[in-house]
Amino acid sequence: MHGYHNAVRKHYVWISSLAPSKVTGMMNAADEYVENFICGENDISENEMKPFDLEGGKILLIKQNGKLSAIGNKCTHYGALLSTGALGNGRVRCPWHGACFNIETGDIEDFPGQDSLPCFKVSVEQGRVKIRAKRQELLSSKRTKPMVRKLSDDERTFIVIGGGPSGAICAETLRQEGFTGRVVMINKEPCLPYDRVLVSKVMDFELDKKLLRNHQFYADNDVETITGTEVTSLDSQNQEISLSNGYKIKYDKVYIATGSKARKLNIEGAHLPNVFVLRSNEDAKSLNSQLSPDKHVVVLGVSFIGLEAAAYCVNKVSKVTVIGRGSVPLTESFGAEIGLRIMQMFEEQGIEFVMKSGIRKCIGENTKLTAVELNDGSILKADICVMGVGSTLYTTFLEGSELKLNKNGSIDTNLYLETNIPGIYVGGDIANAPIYCNNNELATIGHYPLAQYHGRVAALNMLGKTTELRAVPYFWTMLFGKGFRYAGYGTPHETIIEGDLKQLKFVAFYLNEAGKVIGMASCGRDPVVSQFAEYMSQGKSLHKNQLSPDPFTWIK
Repeated sequence: MHGYHNAVRKHYVWISSLAPSKVTGMMNAADEYVENFICGENDISENEMKPFDLEGGKILLIKQNGKLSAIGNKCTHYGALLSTGALGNGRVRCPWHGACFNIETGDIEDFPGQDSLPCFKVSVEQGRVKIRAKRQELLSSKRTKPMVRKLSDDERTFIVIGGGPSGAICAETLRQEGFTGRVVMINKEPCLPYDRVLVSKVMDFELDKKLLRNHQFYADNDVETITGTEVTSLDSQNQEISLSNGYKIKYDKVYIATGSKARKLNIEGAHLPNVFVLRSNEDAKSLNSQLSPDKHVVVLGVSFIGLEAAAYCVNKVSKVTVIGRGSVPLTESFGAEIGLRIMQMFEEQGIEFVMKSGIRKCIGENTKLTAVELNDGSILKADICVMGVGSTLYTTFLEGSELKLNKNGSIDTNLYLETNIPGIYVGGDIANAPIYCNNNELATIGHYPLAQYHGRVAALNMLGKTTELRAVPYFWTMLFGKGFRYAGYGTPHETIIEGDLKQLKFVAFYLNEAGKVIGMASCGRDPVVSQFAEYMSQGKSLHKNQLSPDPFTWIK
């Protein structure tokens, strides 16, 4: 007998096919429909999308392959206008963060985000386009896909290990796609999945307001959530996991997306109070509570985490100093030229840099950080130190499970995110998985939207709905009001920058030795990176000879 038992389940009868006019007495504001003409049939051209007003809301009208379709006009992630995004083959991609939505159904196909878009009825009468829409969906521009519940005679158990963005999407995709067995999601953090990208960007966020889904959502859809609990081991022979609370659970299939742990340098004083890492809401809350106008903050690391933390702190403290190992920040992500321009932007905001350096030790008095000693022996006053120096993967609990772990703790997957053991799938940070835009070569990438995409693909394959991974990495950061975006993957041999780097309005093309564009970055030039991501997702390649004389012919 296992320590975790099924709760008693209620049964519901769903009425889904009745027309609104037939459901007498059941109508409410959520069921109200609006209908009106929005334009002429010839007001939109082939492969064009246009926003139109409808009864106080907006719809996005799209014409592709001679067919008209209408969906919500705001991305369900952060509300970007999709009319300014990238129209691909059968879907539209958000200009800000790369989420994709099917133009005929509104279903979300790539991430970030949780919800799909509403899809509205389109008809043409005497050359005029008419739209019929649910008022609530029209105003919210969001639609949660319907889900099934657990059935008492379905004895299967699918376990999701990890309560981050990847695990959250996997759990609800299982219900969306018809799985009626038991779904258990286990999170080592003492909370439900939340918008983790805020941890280094907006440290004072309220956790309850940034949950991806609330408790009621999981209860309504029969997703069992176990929080504040770790999986301590996985027995692949007996298909059983052990938990830190002493319970064991049998499984039929399992998805592992345990993510990574921010690390501190193994140096003297690293464990003093006020030496922080940024990975969780608790980390952000603790750091934010220490900020005050008299404090000196030292940030170690010039990756996104370090720079976002520095940008957040600078107007709340006396001084911020960033310590970097290389010559300029973000060289690996954007290249030296762009990295230098970002460094100058930070210096314009009063942030100081000490490059080609590092921290030798953290110095404290009475268990309180007072300073840091750099590699050259110099001393910097420091009331707070933030270490943004990478992470380790949460996979040590899998040792002895017969899963093959790589030296860095990652796990190889096939195109379906399945591991060397049938029925065990992995995704997110810990997955060494195929990258579609890089000839399906394996790579371990810690991107938030990619983790969510992994969750959906894994769920489909767990259900036997064979779905190949078609990953095109996409990431972004916002620094002092400037949005930087990147799509692609690989180490470039050459970089071509088009535009005005000084004014932070540019596009950077990253080429390999063969002249193929393997990545693209931009600032102030949306939606070009989303257009490139969609271009790659269709299996197309862009080469150096296509960038001259007009570097954007491929879009036109």
